[in-house]
Amino acid sequence: MRVTTPRPPGAPPLLLIFSITVTGILNNTLLGPAIPDILATFDQPASRAGLLVASGALPGIVVAPLIGVLADRFGRRKVLTPCLVVFGIGGGMAALAPSFALLLTFRLVQGVGGAGLINLAVVIIGDFWTGNEGARLVGRNAATLTISLAIFPALGGLLTEIGGWRLSFAPYPLALVTALLVWRLLPEIDLHPQPHVTAQLREAAKVLRRPLLALATVAAFGVFFLIFGLYLTVLPVLLEDRFGLSAGARGLIISAPALSSTVAALTVGRLRATYGGRRLVLVGSVCFTIAFVTIGVAPSLLVLLLGGLFYGLGEGLSIPTYQDFVAGAAPPASRGAVVAVWVGAARAGQVAG
Repeated sequence: MRVTTPRPPGAPPLLLIFSITVTGILNNTLLGPAIPDILATFDQPASRAGLLVASGALPGIVVAPLIGVLADRFGRRKVLTPCLVVFGIGGGMAALAPSFALLLTFRLVQGVGGAGLINLAVVIIGDFWTGNEGARLVGRNAATLTISLAIFPALGGLLTEIGGWRLSFAPYPLALVTALLVWRLLPEIDLHPQPHVTAQLREAAKVLRRPLLALATVAAFGVFFLIFGLYLTVLPVLLEDRFGLSAGARGLIISAPALSSTVAALTVGRLRATYGGRRLVLVGSVCFTIAFVTIGVAPSLLVLLLGGLFYGLGEGLSIPTYQDFVAGAAPPASRGAVVAVWVGAARAGQVAG
């Protein structure tokens, strides 16, 4: 994907922003194909798969809004860097966990660090780019996310087959490298003198009460409930039970929808300019409905893959559009908090799913 769009004076490299998104999406994408192997190692029933996935998302319900408020008060770099460090350490320790309980504990630590990564990447785009260019770059950031969704489940499955599920956790400490790059390359913007915390929260709440943003926040819960409940938690178990697929094959199947999702995300800026954001959200919702019904009744892998392509279209059209709605509507001094509340709703959807 080309990232040659002109940078405003003082803006960070786009590749740095995209690397933050890539690091954040590592949390559950590497884990998915290895879930049956992890449960087998610790002699856990399939019902514990949801707990394993949720443990990485649960802290974000509370921590993501807090991270946003802190980023608005103290600056993006000073908050983002320790988040990346905590994420990398938590993920690395999870690979060494001797019990299922400790694995969940380290996943919770990892979830604390990861709670602010994807939303702060969107916030940084909103800090330096606005209007159609901002919408286009939010779409490119979402495409980066979906490309990662294509690569990391396959990588996680491959690493699991090569060296067991613990090896699939090996990429998590790379977040420490991202932390170093953020500290060195991310400039701080002038956020102006910040009001008292209560006034800051009051201002963010005022923005979030706008009907469009309120609906986008509710939709975040629903969309991520479906993605994490049905696709990333249930599907790996279904692929093993119904079709007898290995970890590597499960990773490839889970990754396949990222192809259609990437195409949708890369064109979302142009599509929004032509048809409007509300129509894109409506089409995305229809695609999700077709996808999950098709996957649920699929008699063969070919039909399941067809449903997966509709899932990818829904994801690629909906998520960047919602993100742009939220980031574009908030002023810089409360953008971190507003976007983080949206992400907190998404995290709640993940855990509930």
